[in-house]
Amino acid sequence: MKKIFTTFLAILVMASFSFAQNTKPATKKTEKKAATTKMAGPKMKKDGTPDKRYKENNGPKLKKDGTPDMRYKENKAAKKDAKPMKKANTAPAAK
Repeated sequence: MKKIFTTFLAILVMASFSFAQNTKPATKKTEKKAATTKMAGPKMKKDGTPDKRYKENNGPKLKKDGTPDMRYKENKAAKKDAKPMKKANTAPAAK
């Protein structure tokens, strides 16, 4: 039984090598892409979304609910520049 299993395994290994992918010689393409100039706008990924690795694409840090995260210096500075809103009259209504 051991000899039959070994022979069968050897046949499978040889068969797998015979179906291996044949390599074709690499062909060089001589096409040259047009020279790209630096864009003044934000850098984009292939799918059209802004690439967050670049500084100009990173906006203010936001929490999940969309409000600015006050742990960051840039958001604290924006809050100081904004005018304070008037508070609404919170006195309880007279009965």
